[in-house]
Amino acid sequence: MDMIPNPDKPSSSDSCVAGPNSFPAATAPSPSRYESQKRRDWNTFCQYLKNHQPPLSLSRCSAAHVLEFLRYLDQFGKTKVHTPACPFFGFPNPPAPCPCPLRQAWGSLDALTGRLRAAFEENGGSHEANPFGARAVRLYLREVRELQAKARGISYDKKRKKPPRTTPSPPQHHHNPHSPPSGTTAAA
Repeated sequence: MDMIPNPDKPSSSDSCVAGPNSFPAATAPSPSRYESQKRRDWNTFCQYLKNHQPPLSLSRCSAAHVLEFLRYLDQFGKTKVHTPACPFFGFPNPPAPCPCPLRQAWGSLDALTGRLRAAFEENGGSHEANPFGARAVRLYLREVRELQAKARGISYDKKRKKPPRTTPSPPQHHHNPHSPPSGTTAAA
């Protein structure tokens, strides 16, 4: 799920370079797909901070910078998002092409944000100061999800927890060891 150019080289910004315990060592078994993607995403974000004008250190990165990064990624998106003026607005499978923009899919942004939130903390950031978990980022993702759902005519219904299943318990037979088994008569 490479959403952006693949800068596999770590950033020269020392606050963004992965520490020795951040990701699996080169001699360890090959990292999982998730860990590899997380590393690529982290390196890409660090490169974005390095190229930012003026360059930003990770310690000065805020939720506003994360939102700027997520909007920047839209140019690499592959999901057609119809505008309200488009005749196909609200149609999941439009019958003809249209000039509406391609954007990052909500699910891709949501997964990316989750990986970057984990990478931030693995690279020494505190949970409380994590800009990827900020309220503004969560609200932005919700807004993107709702906009894309309306544009495609798809509803993202919130999954509700099912109530716990109650199975009828078998009838309780209390057996008195001093009484004879049922169906027999007591000897006198």
